[in-house]
Parts: sequence; C-alpha cells; structure tokens
Amino acid sequence: MGAMAKNKNHDGPKNSHSGPTQRQLRVGETIRRALSDVLARGDVHDPDLNRMSITVGEVRTSSDLKIATAYVLPLGGKGQEDVLKFLSRNKAELRRMVAKKLTLKFSPDLRFQLDLTFDQMDETRRMLAQDVVRRDAQASDDVPDNDVPDDDGAPRA
Repeated sequence: MGAMAKNKNHDGPKNSHSGPTQRQLRVGETIRRALSDVLARGDVHDPDLNRMSITVGEVRTSSDLKIATAYVLPLGGKGQEDVLKFLSRNKAELRRMVAKKLTLKFSPDLRFQLDLTFDQMDETRRMLAQDVVRRDAQASDDVPDNDVPDDDGAPRA
C-alpha cells in the first residue's frame, strides 16, 4: 500500500477542488435545523447545557455522511470554552435526538467547533472602516476599468 494508499478523508483528484455535494449540503442543513431545535427546546438532560443559548451556524458533513461537524457559538459569544465541553459531554444524547429527525440510514457522528465567521465578519468590518482602506477603495473606484492592469500586469486594451 505505502504512499499509494488512499486516504479515507480524501476524495481523490477528481473532487479535490469541488465543494460539498448537494446531498452533503442538504443533509448538513437538516442536521443544523434538528440540532438547533433540540438545543432551543432544552431537550438534553444537562442543566449546564440547557442554561446556554447556542447558535448553530452551519453543519458540514463528510463525503460519506458519517461525520457531521457543527459550527456553534453561544449567544453573545460568552462561554465559548464551556459550550464545546458541554456539547461534547452530551454528544451521544444529541446524536440520538437528531437521528430521530433524520431520514438517513445511519446517524452521523457529531463533532463541534466554534463558529468563527462572526468574528471574521467583525474584523472585516473593522478593517473596511479604517480611513486608509476607505481612501484606497475610493481611489480604485475613480480609476477607469481600462487603466486597471490585467492579471499579468499589463493594462487592458
């Protein structure tokens, strides 16, 4: 086998640059809704977890749909360290509850990560609000398209 052995998590060169399939997206969104519903209703038998309001921003599934990674964030961003601990501690119960709402042959293993997209959006907004960035953006808006160089650096004809 050696170097030629296929990595289970790699789909090979055919799919290396393509994103998730429609089925992965559909299953991920179904899991996201089910998990959000379970967490919002406080169905889990863990008072620590039920005290938290948790946003499930996205769920990404592996290509074989056996692993679902939920990107979560506690409301207000407080308690980020605890939310992953509480979710992991109740992973089996959450998996059973989510599985009841799915029509899949197998229930995927749930994994949890912090959703950092809100932080990234805030950072992007902060950068775009800087005077130097606004000035540069305004200056580039004033340049006609034919003066903007192509990818090779030459002006467009």
